[in-house]
Amino acid sequence: MSRIIVIDDNDTMREGMEMIIRRMGHDVSGASSGAQGLELFGAGGVDLVLTDLKMEGMDGIEVAERVRSAEPDCQVLLITAFGTIETAVEAIKKGAYDFIQKPFSQDVLRMKITQALEFRHLTQAKEKLEQENKYLREAERAEYAIDQMIGESEVLKDIFKTIEKVALGDSTVFIHGESGTGKELIARAIHEQSPRKERPFIKVNCSALAEGIMESELFGHEKGSFTGAIRRKLGRFELADGGTLFLDEIGDISPMIQLKLLRVIQEREFERVGGQQTLTVDVRIICATNKDLKEEVSQSRFREDLYYRLHIIPIDVPPLRERKGDIPLLAQHFMKKLATRTRKNIASLNEDALRALVNYPWPGNIRELENVIEQTMVLCDADHIRKDDLPSFVVNEEHPTALRAQLGERPLTDILEDMERRLIIEAYEKSGKVKTETAKLLGVKTSALYYKLEKYGLL
Repeated sequence: MSRIIVIDDNDTMREGMEMIIRRMGHDVSGASSGAQGLELFGAGGVDLVLTDLKMEGMDGIEVAERVRSAEPDCQVLLITAFGTIETAVEAIKKGAYDFIQKPFSQDVLRMKITQALEFRHLTQAKEKLEQENKYLREAERAEYAIDQMIGESEVLKDIFKTIEKVALGDSTVFIHGESGTGKELIARAIHEQSPRKERPFIKVNCSALAEGIMESELFGHEKGSFTGAIRRKLGRFELADGGTLFLDEIGDISPMIQLKLLRVIQEREFERVGGQQTLTVDVRIICATNKDLKEEVSQSRFREDLYYRLHIIPIDVPPLRERKGDIPLLAQHFMKKLATRTRKNIASLNEDALRALVNYPWPGNIRELENVIEQTMVLCDADHIRKDDLPSFVVNEEHPTALRAQLGERPLTDILEDMERRLIIEAYEKSGKVKTETAKLLGVKTSALYYKLEKYGLL
């Protein structure tokens, strides 16, 4: 059922069209003037406007221009009398979908209305597809098949079983774990094993977006709703309709976004920024965080009602240091995966190198392990990796004790900055102080490397 407005100052003509449209199964309202019709239109949710061309005061052309300016998806059909075809054609150039010339039959009216509504549907579908494709082109693509989740530890096997169970339903999944433990991989695995797998998997990095941008990204915005909004933008909820929305680092969203998100989860409806039309979506939500949200709730930084809406099916992902038995398998997996990128065919690590990897505490978890393997492969000259080929911070056998000692004396941020500085210096030296190569070794953009070099006084 569509929402249609009929504008005509001839009561008999208007009421007759209303009756035909109502029999077609649509929701229809009538107005005797352009101004009254626009007032009805302002309530939102209108799919089609039928307006007489010649009316006192505001004519049909002005109605068409104002409707299309406010709601580009809403179609306008002009009702014209004999001798006004040229004017009707001009109106079409200004945004009207088509015109109907008086006198017309009921069949012609029904046909024109059906065509206009079908055109609206196709236009909306095309816009959504274009924005989905744009998002997918820009999004960082990750491997998501469950067989890419490497490991044989009991805790990982339990996660595999949980994924298989929760994938079948639509309940919200809450993934908790340190950065780099593979939370997005788990979210994608759930989606790919679910009945929604043919629909989009849309990711939002909640920690990377400011509040104003976050609202627009989640819910979309209308053209002209703020400076720079030169066209309508569909939000991630709309793009994920029928599929899965992954809210990464959910613990970083602002109180205002928390409130808006709570409403969407409860009612499955929202409005775009600057819009009046209420939209409904069918989306499964998977969220992830490295924060203790119970603690955030106790400190009044996260809404308790939202926490319990999200914390339906929890999955706790252990850090790599708690599943050391998986490190050899992961290392072998990354050597195979990175062979093409590094242009190296390195098939193994010797026992000393493997022991060093297992003993290292991996504060950056699986992501750090992958980076270390890539760096080592790039700089390794042999067909296997030795202990001496690994970065010095990995082979330092004193690092667990030293790290514990430092934690008792200094803030964690200082310790992490020292670690980052050492990594940058080591990569900088190994690359012969060639900044582009250094950035490649570290897996960062050259611009980011320049910032870090300046920050640590290394330029």
